[in-house]
Order: sequence, then structure tokens, then C-alpha cells
Amino acid sequence: MAKIRIHNMMFYGFHGMYEYEREQGQKFFIDIEINFDEANVVASDDVKDDVDPAVVYDLVKDATENKRFQMLTALSAHIGDKLLKKFPHFTSVTAKIRKPSVPIPGPIDYVEVETTRVRQD
Repeated sequence: MAKIRIHNMMFYGFHGMYEYEREQGQKFFIDIEINFDEANVVASDDVKDDVDPAVVYDLVKDATENKRFQMLTALSAHIGDKLLKKFPHFTSVTAKIRKPSVPIPGPIDYVEVETTRVRQD
């Protein structure tokens, strides 16, 4: 089993429980961890059997910047589902989303949500 991680991608999105958050938008920081069987890529040495970080980045960017979610958990799961659908050789995807500007009346760095989506077939 192989694991590839992409850390701290930054996108501007329109997600949050409150309407003003979904209207004004803010920065979101996202980490992706992908698990897959490396046997094919070891044999083929071909990117189609591995993970193309640029394609993963584009899919995460599209989901974050072109959709609106009230709950970060829903966005995180949506990202994982999109990646599993696009890449049949991925066995699981973990998405972590950090939101630094949250409506909490006190000093914090960020709120983070993490989901892991696992291939069911």
C-alpha cells in the first residue's frame, strides 16, 4: 500500500453556517492523503497508475471554489468522493480542511475538519 500526501493547498471559497460566510468567502487550507495499491505503478512506472498531484489539485480547487457548503464536513466528504470516482485505483482519501476565520468569540488559529472516504467496491 502506498500513501501520497499533498499539504496546505490554499483556496478561496464560500463555505460556512452563516449566509455572510457563503457570500463574502475566505481562505481555506486543505491537505489530502491518498492510499492506493502501488503494485501497478511499480510494474508500469506510468503516471496513470500513480497519483498526479496536479490533477488532484485541480479537482480539490474546483470543489472548493465552485461549490458552496454550509458544513466543512460535507465539503471534505465531497472532495474525497470526487477523487475516488475519478481515480479507480485509489483505496481511500482523507481530506483535512482548515478554516482560520470562524465566528468564535475568542482567540484560535483555525477549525479543522477531517474525513476519510473508503472505496466500497
